[in-house]
Amino acid sequence: MSKTLKKTAKQVEASKEMVSWVVKGMQDKKAQEITVLDLRKVDNAFTDFFVICSGTSDTQIDAIADSVDKQVWESGKIHVHAVEGKANREWILMDYYDVIVHVFLKDKRAFFKLEELWGDAKFTVIPD
Repeated sequence: MSKTLKKTAKQVEASKEMVSWVVKGMQDKKAQEITVLDLRKVDNAFTDFFVICSGTSDTQIDAIADSVDKQVWESGKIHVHAVEGKANREWILMDYYDVIVHVFLKDKRAFFKLEELWGDAKFTVIPD
């Protein structure tokens, strides 16, 4: 949704609820270092939330992405808009419009440092 449009309270709650589904999907596959970035008050942000996590192998990050997709579908009947990175399984990006999911191999996450690019966001670290 465009940042120029004012969201209703219901839309804001729906985004927050989706974040909880994404986190649950990540936790179900033992994702590490789950971090939620709230971008709603960041100028020029194109989404409401980033949810970022790490995995230890390409197999695990693939399983995490599948688990997130399954959890979001089962909880809210919402299909992912776009998925990138499934072929190389180093950084999988899932676009749910208002929530963008990033599933990284640990070394790729350290290299790209998304958290540093969005330093104005409000960070919530989910305990492993």
